[in-house]
Amino acid sequence: MSLASTEAATEIIAAKRSDSYSSTTRVERLLARFHQIRNFTNVLCLGLEPEDYVVQSMPDVSPTKWHLAHTTWFFETFILKKFLPGYRAEVPEYAYLFNSYYNAAGDMHRRDLRGLISRPTVKEAQRYRASIDSHIDALLSDIDEKLLDQVEPILVLGIHHEQQHQELLTTDIKHVFAQNPLYPVFRKPKISAESSAIPPQRFIEFEQATVAIGHDGRGFAYDNEGPRHQALVPAFSIGSRPVTNGEYIAFIEDNGYTRSEFWLSLGWMTVNEQRWQAPLYWTKHDGAWWNFTLSGFRPVNKSEPVTHVSYFEADAYANWAGVRLPTEFEWERAASECTIEGNFAESEIFHPRSVAVASSVSADRPAQNQHLHQIFGDVWEWTRSAYSPYPGYRVAPGALGEYNGKFMCNQYVLRGGSCATSRGHMRRTYRNFFQPEKRWQFTGIRLARDPQ
Repeated sequence: MSLASTEAATEIIAAKRSDSYSSTTRVERLLARFHQIRNFTNVLCLGLEPEDYVVQSMPDVSPTKWHLAHTTWFFETFILKKFLPGYRAEVPEYAYLFNSYYNAAGDMHRRDLRGLISRPTVKEAQRYRASIDSHIDALLSDIDEKLLDQVEPILVLGIHHEQQHQELLTTDIKHVFAQNPLYPVFRKPKISAESSAIPPQRFIEFEQATVAIGHDGRGFAYDNEGPRHQALVPAFSIGSRPVTNGEYIAFIEDNGYTRSEFWLSLGWMTVNEQRWQAPLYWTKHDGAWWNFTLSGFRPVNKSEPVTHVSYFEADAYANWAGVRLPTEFEWERAASECTIEGNFAESEIFHPRSVAVASSVSADRPAQNQHLHQIFGDVWEWTRSAYSPYPGYRVAPGALGEYNGKFMCNQYVLRGGSCATSRGHMRRTYRNFFQPEKRWQFTGIRLARDPQ
C-alpha cells in the first residue's frame, strides 16, 4: 500500500471513530436528559398517596396517574412503535386510555371521564413507565447515526411534552387538594406568608420599532413559536412588575366584580354565572382574605403577584386601573434582553414569591430592562393577543402536527412561565395559551399602556 493510500485509510478510520464518538456522546446526552426529566416527574409525586393519584376534580384536571401514563404513551406511540423493530405493546388498550387528543393516533377515552379509570392501578402505571424507559434505553443503546437523526427530534419533543405535563400535574393536584376540607400540603412552605415592602409600579417605555418575533431556530422550540418574522411594534410602556395581591384587593374592594363597565360581555356573563368574587382559591374569613396554596391554607400575602385569575379578570383589572394588558409582541420585545431566571418548578416552591424578592434581570443588562422584575417565573402573564398562527405557519403532517396548530381558536396567549414551569422548558418566545375563562393555572397580570 502506498503512503497516500495509507494516509487515506487512516483518515477514513479516524472519521468513522469521530462519527461513532459523536453518535455516542449524542446518545449519552439524550439519555441523561430523558432520565432527568422522567425522574423529576417522580419527584413531583413524592408524598402523594395512591388515593391522590386518581381524583379528577373537574374536566380540565387530569388525575396524576393519567399524567404518568400519558407521557409514557407518548414515547411508546411516537418512538417505540415506529422505530424499535419487533416492539409490541404489553397492554394494547393503553393506546385508547392514554391518548389525549391525537386523532391521527387513534380513538381515545373521554377527557372528562379520566377520573373513573381505577385500573390500571398506580403501581401498574409506574411499571408501565419503567418498562417504556427500559425500551427507550435499549433502542438508543444500539442506534446508528441515520436512525438517531430521526429519533432525536421526537425524543426531545417528548421530553418537553413531559415538562408540560409536570406543570399540569402540579396545578391539577392543587385543584384536587383544594376540594378537600383538610387542605392537604403538597410541599412544605419555603417562603414567608408575611407581606413585605413592595417596589412601586413603574412603566418602562419602549419606542416604536420593527422587531424580529419568534424563535430563531437555535435549539428546541414548538412549531407555534415560528416562523420568525418581522413585526411593527408601536411605542408602548410595560409594567415593571406583576400586579400584586394587595393591588388586586383594591379592585375587589372598589366593587370590581359588580361593575359591568370594566368587563367584556362574555366575561361579565361568566362572572355572574360562576359567581366569582375573587381569584380562584381565595375565601374571606373574619374580614380577611385567605387562599389555598400547595403549602396549605394561609392568609393572602399582599406583596405576592396575584395569581389564578382568568383573562376576563386580568382585562377587567386593567380597565379599572386605566391601562391595558400588553400584546404578546410587546411582551416579547420587552423580555428580549432579560435573563431567563426566576422562581421555576426546580425550586419546588410552587407559589409566587413576593415582588420585592427577585428580578429576572442581571446587572449587566441595558438600563431600560433592569427594572423588569419577575418577567420570567412566578406567574404566567396574560396578553391581549389572540392565539393565532404567525405569518407563514403551516401545520406539520401526521399526528404530531396536532400538537399546537389545531388549538388556534378562541384562546389567548400567555408569556413568561410560572412557579410550576421548569426553567429548562422556558424560552423568551414560548407561547402558552388558554381559553379566557380558565384560571386553575398560575396565571397573573402585567400591565401596559400607550404613550402618554
